[in-house]
Amino acid sequence: MFTPFGDERKRKINLGGVSSVVSNTTLLGQARALRTERLEQQRRHENASKVQAWWRGTQEARRVRRQMRRMFEQDVCGVDGLRCLVIIGRKDEEALATWSSAMAAGGSDTLFALPRQKETHDSWLVLIRQAAILLLRSVANSSTNSRSLPHLKVLNALLSPTTTTAALGAVGRDVSSQIMMYLLHRDLFSLLSRSISSIPLSARASPILSHLVTLATLPFSALPVETQQYIASLNAIFTLILTIPLLPNRIPSAALIDLSARIPFYYLASLDANHVIEATTPDDKLNLVANLQVFVAPRYKLLDAKAHKVYFTLLSRLLNLLPLHVLNPPSPKSSSSTTASTAQYDSDSDTDSPRTRVTLVSSFSSSNSSLLPITPPDARTLKRLSALSSVSHLSTLLSLPSSPTSRPALLQLLFAISTIWPADVAPRILAAAPSLVREIYRGYVRGSPIGRDSSVSALGGEASTAEIWVPFLLLVEIYTKAMVTMGDDEFFGTNSGASSGGRVLGSVGAGGVVQVARNPLSLDELVGWSRQLMNVAFALYWRDDREALVKMVGLEGGGSVRCTWEGVREKVTKCLAGIHARDSRKPFVPAGHWLVTSQIDVQSFVEAAIFEERELSNVTPDSPVLPIPRNQGYSQRHLTHLSPRLGVLNNIPFTIPFDIRVSIFRHFALNDAVARASSRDNRDHFFYGNGRHRVQIRRGSVAQDGFDRLAEADLKAPMEIVFIDQFGAEEAGIDGGGVFKEFFTSLCKEVFDTDRGLWLANKKNELYPNPHNYATESHSLNWYRFIGRILGKAMYDGILVDVAFAGFFLAKWLGRQSFLDDLASLDPDLYNGLIFLKHYTGNLEDLALNFTVAVDELGVTKSVDLIPNGSNVAVTKENRLQYIQLISHYRLTKQIKLQSEAFFEGLSEMIDPRWIRMFNQQEIQILLGGVNKPIDFDDLRRHTNYGGLYDDNELTIIMFWNVVNTFDQEQRMALLRFVTSCSRPPLL
Repeated sequence: MFTPFGDERKRKINLGGVSSVVSNTTLLGQARALRTERLEQQRRHENASKVQAWWRGTQEARRVRRQMRRMFEQDVCGVDGLRCLVIIGRKDEEALATWSSAMAAGGSDTLFALPRQKETHDSWLVLIRQAAILLLRSVANSSTNSRSLPHLKVLNALLSPTTTTAALGAVGRDVSSQIMMYLLHRDLFSLLSRSISSIPLSARASPILSHLVTLATLPFSALPVETQQYIASLNAIFTLILTIPLLPNRIPSAALIDLSARIPFYYLASLDANHVIEATTPDDKLNLVANLQVFVAPRYKLLDAKAHKVYFTLLSRLLNLLPLHVLNPPSPKSSSSTTASTAQYDSDSDTDSPRTRVTLVSSFSSSNSSLLPITPPDARTLKRLSALSSVSHLSTLLSLPSSPTSRPALLQLLFAISTIWPADVAPRILAAAPSLVREIYRGYVRGSPIGRDSSVSALGGEASTAEIWVPFLLLVEIYTKAMVTMGDDEFFGTNSGASSGGRVLGSVGAGGVVQVARNPLSLDELVGWSRQLMNVAFALYWRDDREALVKMVGLEGGGSVRCTWEGVREKVTKCLAGIHARDSRKPFVPAGHWLVTSQIDVQSFVEAAIFEERELSNVTPDSPVLPIPRNQGYSQRHLTHLSPRLGVLNNIPFTIPFDIRVSIFRHFALNDAVARASSRDNRDHFFYGNGRHRVQIRRGSVAQDGFDRLAEADLKAPMEIVFIDQFGAEEAGIDGGGVFKEFFTSLCKEVFDTDRGLWLANKKNELYPNPHNYATESHSLNWYRFIGRILGKAMYDGILVDVAFAGFFLAKWLGRQSFLDDLASLDPDLYNGLIFLKHYTGNLEDLALNFTVAVDELGVTKSVDLIPNGSNVAVTKENRLQYIQLISHYRLTKQIKLQSEAFFEGLSEMIDPRWIRMFNQQEIQILLGGVNKPIDFDDLRRHTNYGGLYDDNELTIIMFWNVVNTFDQEQRMALLRFVTSCSRPPLL
């Protein structure tokens, strides 16, 4: 064998005749070096042998291929040529092209000539399968090449049962079936997906695409339905073909129709939805949902109930596993360039400033697909996705026959869609199927284990699953949105029964007004359902075994429900609060309906709530040691996490009796006062001074002096009021509380006088901030802040104030949004007019309304646009609800925005906002001014403290009580006002 390295095996002899003496160590080193050199030489020889062997093999392979190529060219259509093609076709694209072109040109007679001969049939069947996979791989590697077209023609002929049966007779179907199964085991659909995806969108008219589409659907005609290969093909269509981006835009229209018709969607019941979920990436899922909207949605009515169930379940799981920001991206109108111009017309919030939405997640596990990277979808894909929430699509879904098999899955899909597009879907569902609310309640919610009157089973117990929670949450979602546009006249309207789907259709009355769109649930049904909601809400706030409950209600993941633990609680709380607000305005539930005192120990609840408040008042949400400013506060969600009892009091306070909450409120204020007195600065003030802030007030300028001296003072500290008479001298007396109450009564009388211009009164003499422009000047806003501090001082010290506020203004104390029904407490005439407009059935153009509102400023009326260019936008039947909402928002919120903010700033300096959230509007009014009920003088006598040597048995005292007991109610109120500064009795 030739070696390129010379003869290194010859012994090296020193002929110089010089002897050298070396040590043993040196000899050992030389021996090791020689051994290493010999091993390296041996390795080189072995590698040289391998290179030479490879070279000879390559040369031989080339020779054999050339020989086989010559044999193939001599017998292109014969069995020997086919054998040669199978061997050389992996690397010889030209040979493949030659053979496929010859087969395509010769047609079925040439392609199926060999299997017609008995002696070559079996060999041909073995060889043709291998040739088929070579053709398919060649197409996948270069689908745009001109050679792909004859390749696909041959493949379609081989796999088409119609073609093979026509050419081979009865055995033709078996032949195409065997070839098909061979290709399926070698990634047929994966190769087809590569082929279709590699063709650019601009080449949509390419005939290659039509053949690829036909090839993708041939398994469903070549294979028996009951076989595993058929089901595997159906799964592969969903995971590999229908996941191709913009698939409807890639293939010709005729091929698109053919593909849609040939995919056996009617066998969807056999689809393995779990496999589809597991085998697709987030991008695949997004494209699959968009493509299904094109292929399946038009065929809903052709599918049976079982197919509907599988499809609805699959689609809802896909939607739940995709990130919301991709499915529902922000509109370009919300960009920073247009924020300023659109903010002033925002009608969905009590604030006009942009808000940041924060979503709390229950897990940061990497298994959550919403955390995985996903490619931003094309505009055409987004358009198809948004069609899921369109009126036509929802109407089609809800018009399908109701079946016990598919209906729960449809509700799951509707909930998934409503989670993505909450503002759009619920109103459209109500418009398309107004009876759905009643159907869900009667068929799924009323008899479910959720919300039973037991703290143990309120969340469903062991029977709780996603299947029973989805209808419950969907009903919560839809009904909450329905209440936004449902006026009190509709909420409390009578029902005509199920035949009208929960709507009352009356005759047209005077002025073209008709009563429509009544409450879809009767008041009796609302009583039962609100109790379920209350039990669920209380359990969600009260119980602390969160992880167990997450699994219990089916929220542990898997794509069945897109809703966090906090999300469920917020949805239920919002719906429950909406129903309770209606009951507060016009009671319809039995006494004690809202209370959960039977489930808790009230005394322990009060003590624990006071303790938790004391602990929270000394720490920030993020630090266990740093103090937090009182006016900064906690979010309701964070407060719920830190304290379940305070979570109940701040979110569903009506579940605790009012007098208990008043007692808790008083304890909160007392704890705050004690904490302030025990602090270092206040200790020094108390021990080294008289402990009271001395304030001089002129009799003729009570309001102005109070403003000048108390606007920035610490009102929580004790203070001593000294009146200055008309001659500038201090009035004699000691302020033991009575002088301050006298000052406070006079101050309130002045600052709440409507002639001062800061406040206006409605027809019930209830006050609200003046909306005129001069009330928004800085000096006026300082007065609003001062008045807020003064009212906060009254609430802090438990002083009753003889003043009543309008309901819509009290709602703002709780941070609640104002709606049309709140307008009744501001302007009843305008409210009635908008209700008339809401139900008007005549021609709205006759009313000549546009999107403007008339504002009176000091006798001058000006027109203000509610939307950009509103004076040129007419109010129509389609946009009248928007007009009503904008009018209500402008009058209830925008006009008094600055005044309200200044007032609440002062109020929050004295009273923590979370203390106020323990009450509703009516209860806040009672907390401020006491209960408007007959005065019990016997109770007053029992709680009267006497000074000096007097007691209750003294003759003068007995005569006094005998006289006052003869007073009528008006005289009693006057006496109580003289003693306590308020004409109404105290709360506790």
